[in-house]
Amino acid sequence: MRTMKFALAGLCTLALLGTAQAAPVTIRVAWVAPVSNWASMWLQKKDLARHFGQSYTFEPVHFTGTPPMITAIANNQLEIGDLAYSTLPIAIVNAGMDDIRVIADEFQEGVPGYVTDDYDVLADGPIKKVEDLRGKVVATNAEGSGVDVAMRAMLRKHGLEPNRDYTVVEAPFPAMRAMLAEKKVDLIPAVLPFSLDPQLKKISRPLFSIGDAIGRSQFVMWTARKPFIAAHRAALVDFLEDTLRIVHWYLDPKNHDAAVAIAAQLTKQPAGRFGWIFTKNDYYRNPNMVPDLDALQKNVDLIKSLGLVNAGLNVKAHSDLSLIADAAKRLQ
Repeated sequence: MRTMKFALAGLCTLALLGTAQAAPVTIRVAWVAPVSNWASMWLQKKDLARHFGQSYTFEPVHFTGTPPMITAIANNQLEIGDLAYSTLPIAIVNAGMDDIRVIADEFQEGVPGYVTDDYDVLADGPIKKVEDLRGKVVATNAEGSGVDVAMRAMLRKHGLEPNRDYTVVEAPFPAMRAMLAEKKVDLIPAVLPFSLDPQLKKISRPLFSIGDAIGRSQFVMWTARKPFIAAHRAALVDFLEDTLRIVHWYLDPKNHDAAVAIAAQLTKQPAGRFGWIFTKNDYYRNPNMVPDLDALQKNVDLIKSLGLVNAGLNVKAHSDLSLIADAAKRLQ
């Protein structure tokens, strides 16, 4: 009897261990701008995610910009950070998270034939050229974000430095139009989808673009920490496989009207405002989510030249594209 009790206890223990091992891995993914970031639209097509709820669960987490994600990553509050070209080296070099790896593309900026975001001023205001921003107030979503660094780079080209020649204030993207209209600031970043606001277009005009400021960029990318990749590689590949299936659905022209309807529902805006999504009037998105590491290296080198980090960074040494490659093979 004693032997049988031990055997039964052992079987129960193994069963419990098996249940624990089979529990789905939680994957929290950061996003900033609705529609522009995949995580904001992912759940609307979760019917295409074959592994969702089995090997992993997905949770989108909203941030006002990419810099606050650094703290969340450091505190293990995110599994996938949606870092910009600017915040990647800040996280690795300044914050000491040397184990961060680039794993997939989000979107690229300044790609010929696709949209590039503008920096807007009042159409009837006094700012006619970049030099006119001397002594003025400019807005950014978060210090160190991709749009923030591109703006600072452009102003530096024209001899202007923050604090010395102009003042920078932070504000969320949805508040930018009102701040410009009320003359609380003299320049705002106009990013998709907010740049297409009809009321903003009535009062503003572009002064320069991100493409003008920094050229082609791997603007935003998905990143994960090396220990998490090692511990949950299979679940991550499952998640990326499902994400690629969702990305392909959104990028397919035959699904454009349905994608527009999803964007309208998410943002509570008229569908007529979203004819641009997933066309050449949108950012360039690699269909297999493969980031442009050569462009990213140039972008990261710019961050060092601006003095935002005190050491260089080899982006290929901090990338692991095997995950997205393995996920893509499953769809072939």
